[in-house]
Amino acid sequence: MSPSPKRLKKSDMSTPWMRERLDRKVVTIQPERHLIVCEGEKTEPNYFDGLKREINAKYPREKIRLEIKGEGKNTLSLLEQAETYVKREQIKRISNVPNHVWLVYDKDSFDDDDFDNAKQRCDSLTHQGEVEYHALWSNQCIELWFLLHFGYYQADLHRSGYSPKLNRHLAAIGAGKYAKNRDDIYSILRPYLPDATRNARALKEKHNSPVPSKNAPGTSVFEIFEFLSDYLDDPKP
Repeated sequence: MSPSPKRLKKSDMSTPWMRERLDRKVVTIQPERHLIVCEGEKTEPNYFDGLKREINAKYPREKIRLEIKGEGKNTLSLLEQAETYVKREQIKRISNVPNHVWLVYDKDSFDDDDFDNAKQRCDSLTHQGEVEYHALWSNQCIELWFLLHFGYYQADLHRSGYSPKLNRHLAAIGAGKYAKNRDDIYSILRPYLPDATRNARALKEKHNSPVPSKNAPGTSVFEIFEFLSDYLDDPKP
């Protein structure tokens, strides 16, 4: 099955992979492959597997493919693992190399330098090659992103403070209690995704800093949903 044309987004126009195609006057984007590499082994992979199922239910793998890995590694070691994976695929078969690598990690108790350097390294790798790396960080934890589905929260809580709040919101919608290993968390939160995206972007604009450690609380997880918005049914902002 040949790929169908995909509408270009403004954010695509300045990326290395897009500039090369525009220079060749190619107007149809080749099939996309996204690799999502998660710090956690359960919470984040379970969540993003829901995104994968939603997109693959509507679009063939020949058009867009998402692969999710839960590595159990932290910050820079997680990025090194992602780089290793990309290099291995480049050696094996070039058609399987991802266009985009999304690194999903939390601040937790790690120092600011490691937390910030992972984002800087992603930016550097993107400028050096055809694969675009994206840092999906959360300060302090992915549960902030989950909580933003229910409202705008700007208090800098310790990571242990998110679960009680999530429990109250989930109970209010009849969804039980929050647990890190829940495999239905994406489908539960999905109706509130537009709210989470708006709230997360508002937090980013409030802090007005490109340095992740200066965004407390803050998360860039919303960026993958904005990037893939053409594949989702939510109205565009």
